[in-house]
Amino acid sequence: MTALVLSGLGKSFGGVETIRGIDLEVAAGEFVVLVGSSGCGKSTVLRMIAGLEEVSTGTIRIGDRDVTHAPAAARGVAMVFQSYALYPHMTVRENLSFGLRNMKVPRERIAAQVESAAAILELDSLLDRLPSQLSGGQRQRVAIGRAIVRDPAIFLFDEPLSNLDADLRVRMRHELARLHKQLGSTMIYVTHDQVEAMTLADRLVVLDKGRIAQVGTPLEIYDRPANVFTAAFIGSPRINLLDAQVVERRGGETLFECAGGVRFAKQGGTVLRPGDAVTIGIRPEHLSVRSGENAVALDVAVEAVEALGHSTFLYGQLAHAGEFRAKLDGHHAVTLPGSLTLYADPGRTLLFDTEGQAIAA
Repeated sequence: MTALVLSGLGKSFGGVETIRGIDLEVAAGEFVVLVGSSGCGKSTVLRMIAGLEEVSTGTIRIGDRDVTHAPAAARGVAMVFQSYALYPHMTVRENLSFGLRNMKVPRERIAAQVESAAAILELDSLLDRLPSQLSGGQRQRVAIGRAIVRDPAIFLFDEPLSNLDADLRVRMRHELARLHKQLGSTMIYVTHDQVEAMTLADRLVVLDKGRIAQVGTPLEIYDRPANVFTAAFIGSPRINLLDAQVVERRGGETLFECAGGVRFAKQGGTVLRPGDAVTIGIRPEHLSVRSGENAVALDVAVEAVEALGHSTFLYGQLAHAGEFRAKLDGHHAVTLPGSLTLYADPGRTLLFDTEGQAIAA
């Protein structure tokens, strides 16, 4: 069953087109995350779904209803914002029930909905406290509870964890994942944090300048990015992108040469011909200090090291190819400035054409 359908969705501000032809179907019970850099349009799309922004072009269907121009209150959605937006003079119980009281819901049903939401979010013992007496995580749970009591068809989350500290964000991510499984509800979540996106989503929708760059499961997008933008956005540290040229085709292999004379032999690339320009993508975590079969040696001038204990991040320059990043397991002592030979497995590299689109293996 389909919970949400966006067809040709567009938005213009003062003649400037910011959202360009978004087509997306969300299944009932799915957790979909809209992710992208600041200004890509993800919050605008969410606000159009919620009815808080007018639609310039296209349609929005929730279930079997066209809600493109329906008022927000009639859409059957509930939104959790970046700001908790709790009423400071109201208790937790009053904050949770406020929306239902405005909707003239019977008092008995309000009490039942509030008790149910409080139990789900473990707020039972906090119902008579004011927001000032709560921690940041507890306030965010109250904000989520206000959405739960409405029993919406779709939950909308607009960067709800961005105001929390790092440890609390991790715990709240786990709580949201648990909540989704417990409720089985459709959830659409906006974030610029790729860790949140990768860990929460059933499917990711990567946005770039108001358009969908790629839709897929987190691992599909990580392993098989459709374009350079997606490859660069998903993954930390950022993927290394090397300009290269096809030297020759031999059997099932294609031989590439990068700046500085570094050569890669990679299976596939049957659409390529000698002389074709390509971009080779090497994820920092796919590099090693140990040589393997068919590994390609890369001499890196190391300029900075981030030693995290469980891993070591290296930042530097690859001769004639510019900035280069590596993520190595464990401890690695490197004298700065220094040099290090790293090895790349050609089988784990990614290929893109001159338009930035992925080239199939």
